[in-house]
Amino acid sequence: MVSNNEHAAALTAHAPFSSALRVSPELNGHAGTNRAHGKPPLISATNDIDAITAWLARFIGSPNTFNNYRKEAERLLLWSTLAAQKPVSSLTHEDLLAYQHFLKNPQPADQWVMRSGRKVARGHADWRPFAGPLAPTSHRQAIIILNSMFSWLVTAGYLAGNPLSLSRQRARKAKPRVTRYLDDEAWAQVKHTIMALPQNSAREQEHYLRLRWLFSLLYLCGLRISEVTQNTMGGFFCRRDNTGNERWWLEITGKGDKTRIVPATQELMVELAHYRRKKGLAPLPTADEATPLLLPIGSQTRPLTRAAVHSIIKEVFKKTANQIRTRGASFEMEALRVEHASAHWLRHTAGSHMANHDVDLRHVRDNLGHESISTTNAYLHSSDDARHRETEDHHKIQW
Repeated sequence: MVSNNEHAAALTAHAPFSSALRVSPELNGHAGTNRAHGKPPLISATNDIDAITAWLARFIGSPNTFNNYRKEAERLLLWSTLAAQKPVSSLTHEDLLAYQHFLKNPQPADQWVMRSGRKVARGHADWRPFAGPLAPTSHRQAIIILNSMFSWLVTAGYLAGNPLSLSRQRARKAKPRVTRYLDDEAWAQVKHTIMALPQNSAREQEHYLRLRWLFSLLYLCGLRISEVTQNTMGGFFCRRDNTGNERWWLEITGKGDKTRIVPATQELMVELAHYRRKKGLAPLPTADEATPLLLPIGSQTRPLTRAAVHSIIKEVFKKTANQIRTRGASFEMEALRVEHASAHWLRHTAGSHMANHDVDLRHVRDNLGHESISTTNAYLHSSDDARHRETEDHHKIQW
């Protein structure tokens, strides 16, 4: 086994799946026991790092997916070479069972787990691949990602078989309903938190209008954080419907580089105009305008990072939870629920509220960019004009 110092040195390699990550020749997979033989491979990789890199290259256009997949592949590579002392291409079904057990409690913690409450760059001596034991949902997601990786490497002719295929479990049935959303009362409390913010200075006014715009965008359009940070105001456009009325739309490129158009309701356009005026911009955007959908406070025009938007939203939820707590001990569970909410809860909240307020489920599907409601609904197509009218009539933020 490697020493603690050697282990720590390996963990602090700067960049995964590149020349910066050093793996000894006997562990690089060149002669892995699960390597495919007998037919020409479809990729040119001759070792595990190059093979995993070829798999990851497919996701380079989707940063969030790429980062999540790279993280799981890197964790397995580090565990395989440092703990199991095997190349990834030699791992067996039994090895993968041991790895799944390891994910539930990475030990020894000082070698694998970050110090509590600390986040450091991966080049730092204190960097570790885990923040702690993986929650059940994260554990399942890790195995799903790795199963996909092994299956692809088999198809590519690099591996002879997928060691995870023997333990693959039947897919769980979808939950009967979404649970991570805000009910009407909690949503009203969140809006009240924003409405009660001070507006005495110009900076406070800008902060207030930005929050109204951000929460309007997330709720009325059901956007993901990545869609807020990666799209621009040039995505807004106006067209006449079949009754002659002008309707505003927002074109969004989202998960998997898929593009959809979302109804930009009158309420949304009012919030956009207020926000743009505060930033010194014309009330309505122009075609192909490069202005990010959300901007930093002040004069900068760069887009905010995903982490920054997440932090802004979490702060609002935290303030809301604290306000709920002032109502007494009996409201603690409600406060905790709001405190644990995230930006994606707003997407679920938007979908739940649209459905509860009688928006056609086909329109909800298209607004959120879902593939389908169910297998049958995959064959249904909704009219854009009808979708806009129903979204306008039934899905309001009502500041």
